[in-house]
Amino acid sequence: MINLHCHSLLSDGCFLPSELAIRYRAVGYKVIAITDHADYSNIEKVISGIRNFTQHWPKSTGIQVLSGVELTHLPPEQFAPLVRYCRKNKIQVVIGHGQTPVEPVIENTNRACLEAEVDILAHPGYLSDKDAKLASKKKIFLEITSRSGHSRANSYVVKKALIYGCRLVLSHDSHQGCDIISWQKTVSFAQKAGLTYKHILDILKQMQDFVKNV
Repeated sequence: MINLHCHSLLSDGCFLPSELAIRYRAVGYKVIAITDHADYSNIEKVISGIRNFTQHWPKSTGIQVLSGVELTHLPPEQFAPLVRYCRKNKIQVVIGHGQTPVEPVIENTNRACLEAEVDILAHPGYLSDKDAKLASKKKIFLEITSRSGHSRANSYVVKKALIYGCRLVLSHDSHQGCDIISWQKTVSFAQKAGLTYKHILDILKQMQDFVKNV
């Protein structure tokens, strides 16, 4: 199984990347992306840390770890240059911290993330029809999250995605041990958001295809 959104001690998570990987392996995951929070203040350190870790992480562990960054609480005009910086530095998963209903996020952040062509728009909240259409056009994943608070808008995001043909990703946005849940529990929260089991299998296939191509 796959989780493409989790945090380590490189930002505000509780675990070293190695411990995070082993905890995910213990509940059956085969691939994770460690996507620590970054802005201009720490992006060089985060990228250096996660790339150094993933380059030395052995296949023998049984779990693949992708390098990632979550660009977080940026002024909208900063997303494009920092996405380019991540791409230049071979970051495999670039997430934009979307307009969650439980944090004060700058207006037009969703739009800026989509225009900058992040891979995943995390917890996009009550995104507009215009932004849902753009996500669909650019084939950017919208996140359905198990994270407490951020998950309030899951059903809304599912409805928009089904209307406009957006790609979805199921993610934990994990920061601590209790956020690391089994695939069975992940399926359960996705169904509560309005997804059928067929939808979930389609989403998993799209996630697998993404991982193969990064």
